[in-house]
Amino acid sequence: MKKQQTLPLEVAAKALKELGHPMRLAIYRQLVKAGAEGLPVGSLQSVLEVPGSTLTHHISGLVSAGLVSQRREGRVLYCVAQYGQLDALIAYLQDECCAGGD
Repeated sequence: MKKQQTLPLEVAAKALKELGHPMRLAIYRQLVKAGAEGLPVGSLQSVLEVPGSTLTHHISGLVSAGLVSQRREGRVLYCVAQYGQLDALIAYLQDECCAGGD
């Protein structure tokens, strides 16, 4: 089994920073639960009860960290969790697990 390439420090730090905000973490959790199809932005807004401009701001941060992608279907904008980036982030955190222990 090939070892997954680890993220650069700056990429991992950006992802962790974005997930460190309660609203962004709530958004991301909803998207992870939604699966590969993702969720329309309007559905996220309804579930999380957040103003559209605030939601857009937080989604933008998750997109810039590579944790979320967006696709448009007609007039509907969907957000989709990027599981590969999540897996890479988890691998980054686990990479040196117990390596320094005696």
